[in-house]
Amino acid sequence: MMRFFAGWRQIMGMVAVLLCLHGCLPPAPTAFPALTQPPPPATQTRPPTATLTPPATPRPTWTLEPTSTPIPSLTPRPRIRRVLIISFDGLRPDAIALAPMPTLLALMQNGAYSLTAQTTYPSATLPAHASMLTGMCPQKHGVLWNDYDPAQGYAQGTDLFDLARANGLQTGMVVGKKKLQQLTEPASLNLFQFINDRDLMIADWLVQNFPIDFGLLFVHFPTLDFMGHEHGWLSPEQLSVARRGDEALGKLLAALQERGLHEETLLMISADHGGHDQTHGSRDPLDMTIPWVIAGPGIRPGQLTSPIQTTDTAATAAWALGLPLPPEWDGVPVTEAFGLPAQERPAGFCP
Repeated sequence: MMRFFAGWRQIMGMVAVLLCLHGCLPPAPTAFPALTQPPPPATQTRPPTATLTPPATPRPTWTLEPTSTPIPSLTPRPRIRRVLIISFDGLRPDAIALAPMPTLLALMQNGAYSLTAQTTYPSATLPAHASMLTGMCPQKHGVLWNDYDPAQGYAQGTDLFDLARANGLQTGMVVGKKKLQQLTEPASLNLFQFINDRDLMIADWLVQNFPIDFGLLFVHFPTLDFMGHEHGWLSPEQLSVARRGDEALGKLLAALQERGLHEETLLMISADHGGHDQTHGSRDPLDMTIPWVIAGPGIRPGQLTSPIQTTDTAATAAWALGLPLPPEWDGVPVTEAFGLPAQERPAGFCP
């Protein structure tokens, strides 16, 4: 785990740095099991998410396919076989140091990060996660509701799971809120697991059931959001569960290490939204500002200067896996994290 965990002295140094940044923020067992919690029948009235046809020939392992916007290649290309995306529901950037969250702090020190990334509006769980995983603004993916509502169907357009499945990758979602099953259709997932429990229990389930052949895995930790609504954002109670969430993250990193998966796994850790008082959903910077952390093969450590929106998560994951980016996506790959020039954002940020 030396790759992921720096010494305590380094971590405390990072804590001091992040506490300074706080004042600068805007106001602020070898294969996948079968689908275990299938989403509701397709009784939706809205258009479904895209269903892509797998290619006739296998996807080249490390070769980038062309996209609508030319993207520079890495030489040598890092060996990224899989991407693990972890979302801490409701995590404000300043909570990382205040809790503190030493595992995440160590990842930031050894990876690339932003403490000023932005979510999409409305800054709520389901719409924001849809933008995170479809690479599109809410007006395009159409998820403008925030409750479990099978009649609404699924996010529209081609999402990250559609791309990965069409290119022969094993995909999965393990989530702490049932409504997240509406982010993509069952055909795009090899695994869906809803665990109505705390972050540590979700991590324990994953440690026992960790698939070693996944290409794309999304993990959702819900407890921070629950405690924010009950006790308030940055309350002692919320910061306490932030520390427990950090322990859950550490368990997942240890599982990667023990299974020999860490060297070819790209880690992406972020949040769907922040919060203030006991709520969120507005355009308040405390609701809109989120952390964005990336670590693993090919990453150049340091604080990112590129403006980042949550739609960039899908674009960066697809780019790293060598998947073609759909032209309708609003997100762009955060190539700065790989030591490359930042990509232009032709469409700008989501309104």
